[in-house]
Amino acid sequence: MDLQMLSDRAEITDALTRYTLAVDDGDWDALDTVFTADATIDYSESGGTVGAFPEVKAWLAEMLPAFSSKRLHTVGQVGITFTDDGADVVAYFDNPMVISDGAGGERVVEVGGRYRHTFVRTSDGWRSRHLHEEVFWTRGF
Repeated sequence: MDLQMLSDRAEITDALTRYTLAVDDGDWDALDTVFTADATIDYSESGGTVGAFPEVKAWLAEMLPAFSSKRLHTVGQVGITFTDDGADVVAYFDNPMVISDGAGGERVVEVGGRYRHTFVRTSDGWRSRHLHEEVFWTRGF
């Protein structure tokens, strides 16, 4: 593995971290540093939307505040396969979120699975052109 490949892997991993921090913190504009303007995102397996990045970004800003600000999901076991025109990335995720229980308390709901990204190198660094959230399990819904 050469120095460029190590650098590329670090940049892609940093983008995955920026993604989780943006979603957990509700910093929707930070997603602009993760996705290309023409990206497509598919959250259908968790009951979410599918569409172009600008529409999905607006959907996240509208829907995720239903969960408290106690969002803290993690990404691990990142696999990166470089292709002629980018990189295919698979990252395991665990996404617990706190939501009202409807009786004045709170409960934790959780989603686990894999993020499947297609990354491309842009003038601003590596960006995801496609994300598919692959759900393996849910809990507490």
